[in-house]
Amino acid sequence: MFKFATNIARLSSGGNLVSRNFSNVPEKLWNLGKLNHVAIAVPNIDKAVAFYKNALNATKVSDKVAQPEHGVYTVFVELGNTKIELLNPLGEKSPIQGFLDKNANGGIHHICIEVDNIHEAMKTVRENEIRCLSEEPRIGAHGKPVVFLHPKDCFGTLIELEEA
Repeated sequence: MFKFATNIARLSSGGNLVSRNFSNVPEKLWNLGKLNHVAIAVPNIDKAVAFYKNALNATKVSDKVAQPEHGVYTVFVELGNTKIELLNPLGEKSPIQGFLDKNANGGIHHICIEVDNIHEAMKTVRENEIRCLSEEPRIGAHGKPVVFLHPKDCFGTLIELEEA
């Protein structure tokens, strides 16, 4: 016990790394930001829009936008502090169609979290053995770089990182 107490005293008195100045080493190369949106795959986007407008009184609902490079139609429902992204299949190779084949009523598809440096974020997640679903970021529905993380590496949740 005495040896432990002596070492603690030495640490707190500046005798080693505790007192050294590391101000020239960046604490982090990127930061995790806010929840940007929750994406919900829906079998009928017009009915889903009507639900949010009529049943939930949503007043800020975007128009339906085709995103052919992603194989989806999107509609964004603006909330006070985040958004809901409604997803509907576009084309035969839509990843959302596969989701709806397994979940006929639709459901939560992914969450999107903002980061301030997507390339450094990708480097960090890869270093932690988290698989990115693409080698490089792609341009997402908001016109910003995005990458998806494999749900099997993220406790069953598909996570989209979007550069803020």
